[in-house]
Amino acid sequence: MIKIDQEKCVGCGACVEDCFPNDIVLKEDKAAPLNRTCIKCGHCIAICPVDAVSISDYDMAEVKDYQTDSFDITPDNLLNYIKFRRSVRQFTDQPIEKEKIEQIIEAGRFTPTGSNSQNVSYIVVQDEIRKLTGLGLEGLNKLGKNILEDKQNKNTLFKYYAKRWMKMYEDYLADPELPTSLFFKAKGLILVVSETPINAGLAANSMELMTHAQGLGMFYSGFFVRAAYGNPKIKAFLGIDESKEVIACLVMGYPDVKYQRTVPRKKAEVSWR
Repeated sequence: MIKIDQEKCVGCGACVEDCFPNDIVLKEDKAAPLNRTCIKCGHCIAICPVDAVSISDYDMAEVKDYQTDSFDITPDNLLNYIKFRRSVRQFTDQPIEKEKIEQIIEAGRFTPTGSNSQNVSYIVVQDEIRKLTGLGLEGLNKLGKNILEDKQNKNTLFKYYAKRWMKMYEDYLADPELPTSLFFKAKGLILVVSETPINAGLAANSMELMTHAQGLGMFYSGFFVRAAYGNPKIKAFLGIDESKEVIACLVMGYPDVKYQRTVPRKKAEVSWR
């Protein structure tokens, strides 16, 4: 519930103008919440010049006042940071500190979601990576067989991956203790789960940036996401509700590789209207 301290409120109307659900009005030169259509986005908290607004079911201790030196980043630095990031698959044996994982999840938690639904959850896997490796490769092996058995499927890339998945599973069964190209030697996974792919995808992107800022390396395991989709064994193991899916799998560890420069990309296809 939105609360507005009437003693502090100066009636500037900034929160009224910025309230997308139109749930705040001016009454007798003071802002008053209706609390009918509020989505708890917090815009009213962020915009109030006198810090008069609060949300009763949120932790207001999380709120920070804007400070230029600790909040701003130059556009050029941000763009270079994005250009320089690499998908890292070579990891050292150094474990990941819990505090770093928690801050990565914080980056996801504060990412925008549609209608402020905040319907994204996170599963951290460290101790049971080997168990999840087996379940993931088992799922990929089944997918691979289905692809190769489908005579209508002419996609050569799919067939390449199908054969690769089946070989990965075969190698795993031969020696389950050896690293595989599903998770390599990763020291941690964060699975981003939701019934809304776009919300989880946006959260994962913020988390990726934070991962690299922490000095960690990571890559997105599209293989595991494919294996987990609609997979009852994996969902049961992870405790995922039937209505939700693993949208992103961040495979992480301290990098055992050092990159020296950015790489080129094809030109953006842009239409100006």
